[in-house]
Amino acid sequence: MAKLSLTPALKKEYEQLFNNCLINPNRFNDVKTLVKSLYDNRSLYQDVGDKMGIPWSFIAVVHNMESSQDFKRHLHNGDPLRAPTVHVPKGRPPGSGPFSWQTSAADALGLRKLSAKTDWTLSGTLYQLELYNGIGYRLYHPHVLTPYLWSFSNHYQNGKYVGDGTWSESAKSAQCGAAVLLRRMAENGHIDFADQPSPAMGDAPIIVKYSASKPGSSEAVAKVQDLQRWLNTFPGIFVKVDGVPGDRTSAAYLKVTGHYLPGDPRG
Repeated sequence: MAKLSLTPALKKEYEQLFNNCLINPNRFNDVKTLVKSLYDNRSLYQDVGDKMGIPWSFIAVVHNMESSQDFKRHLHNGDPLRAPTVHVPKGRPPGSGPFSWQTSAADALGLRKLSAKTDWTLSGTLYQLELYNGIGYRLYHPHVLTPYLWSFSNHYQNGKYVGDGTWSESAKSAQCGAAVLLRRMAENGHIDFADQPSPAMGDAPIIVKYSASKPGSSEAVAKVQDLQRWLNTFPGIFVKVDGVPGDRTSAAYLKVTGHYLPGDPRG
């Protein structure tokens, strides 16, 4: 069986894709709703993650991908918890069932040997997510970035497996990618990645005033968006390019320049 190793080149690829990830505007409300639900249920993910040394956000996005956030289904593959799984991996967890969601989730993660010793850096997390679904896209259709990670973003347009081993070039995933969910979590400040270094202090090429709403003119909105794009060039900074110079943009500005946007009451 072909294997995928987390080489320096692959690490760089994951980081560049994540840093340049833009959520499709026509799908933004869908992503927002999914992330809110995952964040609201984070205590359940933490119950399992804290015991195993696995980030709650990783468990959360896998739960979305495999079970559509249904706590009555196995994290392995979405089969019902009333009995062991019938699809691959079959017969998990050991026993007759029914199983609690936590028991099943721990089994699914343990089966993949995930633990506190796993590389949970940004690139390591995306690597484990790609392995969770399989590397068929990378091996056989490398012109398409896996929708399991990138659907609903600028990195994915179309092309998907519509059945076991059945490929369609025109089919398009209707499910939000796991990396896109993580990107929105990072934009919201719900998660951080420990390996992302603090940005070096610098001077912004554009200075805008703090505001909780979009400026009135299209020219002013464009200036804010330019600033947000500039902020996103720094490691560990994830800001939605929406033209609103609000709390998240101002906080990112603080990390890079050492002070909040002019007019921010926190400054």
